[in-house]
Amino acid sequence: MNQPPGWFLRVYEQYLQPADAVLHCGDITGPATYHELLQHPCFHAVLGNCDWDPNLGTELIPMLRLELFGLRIGMAHGWGSRPGVPARVAEAFGTEVDLVCFGHTHNRFWSDEFGPMLCNPGSVAEGSMALVTIDADRELACTFVDLDMKS
Repeated sequence: MNQPPGWFLRVYEQYLQPADAVLHCGDITGPATYHELLQHPCFHAVLGNCDWDPNLGTELIPMLRLELFGLRIGMAHGWGSRPGVPARVAEAFGTEVDLVCFGHTHNRFWSDEFGPMLCNPGSVAEGSMALVTIDADRELACTFVDLDMKS
């Protein structure tokens, strides 16, 4: 199996490896990257609409609910026309979650205008990711990171 690109290995070492959890919102673009992500002890992912391998559907599901660090989290890639994705994923999870992480639009998004807190990290392939933190009072914060993707 090939190695992930050098830039991804740097991102993994700097941001993902020290993270308490890594959530991937779909569109996994290659087996080497996926297998590197699987090394994280708390990695979760959902199926996207542009994953490199259609057989990922046997491993990943389109929507996932999980509890991490006392937080109820919903994950979905998203579906349909891009402008309505935040409202659709919020409605799909309803009030059962505190945070919804989603993809599909490839646009950064951090808002609670549709109910639960919603986070779209943007697209790693386009040089974007999000770091979400939770403090002792269960307050969420998001920092978007611009990635250096030079190999």
